[in-house]
Amino acid sequence: MATDNELGQFLRSRRESTAPAAVGLAPGIRRRTPGLRRAEVATLAGVSVDYLTRLEQGRDRHPSPEVLNALATALRFTAADREHLRFLGKALAGVMCPSGHAPAAEVRPTVRALLERLEPGPAVVLNRLGDMLAATSGYESLTIPLGMWEEPRANVVRWHFVDERARAAHPDWDVIADDHVARLKTEVRRGDRHAVELSGDLTVLAGDEFADRMAAPSGPPRRSGSQRMAHPEAGRLVLSYESLDLPDADEQRLVVFLPADEATAAALDRLSGRRPGALRAV
Repeated sequence: MATDNELGQFLRSRRESTAPAAVGLAPGIRRRTPGLRRAEVATLAGVSVDYLTRLEQGRDRHPSPEVLNALATALRFTAADREHLRFLGKALAGVMCPSGHAPAAEVRPTVRALLERLEPGPAVVLNRLGDMLAATSGYESLTIPLGMWEEPRANVVRWHFVDERARAAHPDWDVIADDHVARLKTEVRRGDRHAVELSGDLTVLAGDEFADRMAAPSGPPRRSGSQRMAHPEAGRLVLSYESLDLPDADEQRLVVFLPADEATAAALDRLSGRRPGALRAV
């Protein structure tokens, strides 16, 4: 748990240790600190000097994710810095464990049986936030090399926006990002506190790439189509997909991927260790 003013101390220490040249400012003269002045950070972040002072001194204890993102961007935070900032902001606000209807964490036995029937094809069951609940071995062999299962609570939306491997693996990263945000927006508009929490997390962790999409108008997410991949082990892949809502109150969906050409089918067979021809192009 964060100490009484750990957030303010963290922001102040990073401000005072950031050289003006690192954010595109001239060094200047007569600085009482080798780092940045409050006024400089406030201008870069689009907040008032008074508000930044209150944050640093612990007199304002409810910074929004948008403000934290603006400060992180102004101070050129690394991904690790953003992760720590997110933790401090959530601990300070006392929202580490939001109440309410939790997203599904398990799938029904019949759904697991359905996944078995879909082998060796890549298929995954997601809850309403994009947590990966269950998958075929074909999906695991496709996505484990991408680092998608490394987090204790593997989430496709968080991975897509936070993990650099997502951008390397998806030539059409922006299109997929738009779909993820459109789906998350639906849950946020419904008042889902868990979706709001995830949105806040990603605003801090991913910055403007995520926040700008949340603020902009968007249409409904695509339920079918194709995705290109640059896989680190299998090379170029083209996958067709279908996203199907499962009939129950658990709000889960099944996403099934199929090879869109023979080269992709052969590459997926090699990844899964299956005999050639186990998968056929659609």
